[in-house]
Order: sequence, then structure tokens, then C-alpha cells
Amino acid sequence: MNRDKKRDLILSLGWAGGILALALAASLARKAGYIEPDTSVRIVIATIGLMVAWQGNRIPKAFVPSACARQAKRIAGWSMALSGLIYAGFYAFAPLHVAFVYGCGAIVAGIAVTMIACLSLRLRQRAA
Repeated sequence: MNRDKKRDLILSLGWAGGILALALAASLARKAGYIEPDTSVRIVIATIGLMVAWQGNRIPKAFVPSACARQAKRIAGWSMALSGLIYAGFYAFAPLHVAFVYGCGAIVAGIAVTMIACLSLRLRQRAA
């Protein structure tokens, strides 16, 4: 395994460990009566949205030799970073039933934008 892949794996495991530690801390704070049950859910799920945004921000930074692939990575990075921030924002500020619908909708929309853009780039590449 090369150095970049090891670094990516360590960073991803760090996010996973951080989210687990945050969930445990929120659960303990909820049981102790320091925070409401909704607050503990919001903290953990908003953090997951921030992780999606962070991963989306990292997508375009990986080197690929093809110009078409770089363009696809930029689109994927922007759409996932923005959808992750929207997801986190809804879970941080909106009522939970609204946050679920619109937050998950933002993630699905980010995935759809990425897929449509990649298919469009592929069709243009084949036509050329």
C-alpha cells in the first residue's frame, strides 16, 4: 500500500473513531441529563454531514491524468461537499422530520448531479 492510500485510510479511520467517540459522549451526556435526546441525534448526524462535505472536498485533490476525469472529479467534489453541508445544516437547525426529508434529499441530489454529469461527460467523450 502506498503512502497516500495509507494516509487516506488513517484519516478515514480517524473520522470513524471521532464520530464513534462523539456518539458515545453525546449518549453519556444525554443519560446524565445534560442534553436532550434530540440534541444528541443532531450532533452525531450533523457530524456525519460534515464528514461527507470533507470527503467531497478531498475528491478533486487526487491526481488523475485525464482531463475528462479531472472535470468529473471537480463536479463530484463540489456536489458532495455542498450536499454534505446542506445535510449538516438541516440537521443542526431544522426540525428533525424536516431535516430527514430535506437532508437526505440533498445527499440524493448530490449523487444524482454527479451521476448525470459523469454520464454527460462520457457521452460527449464518445461523440468526439
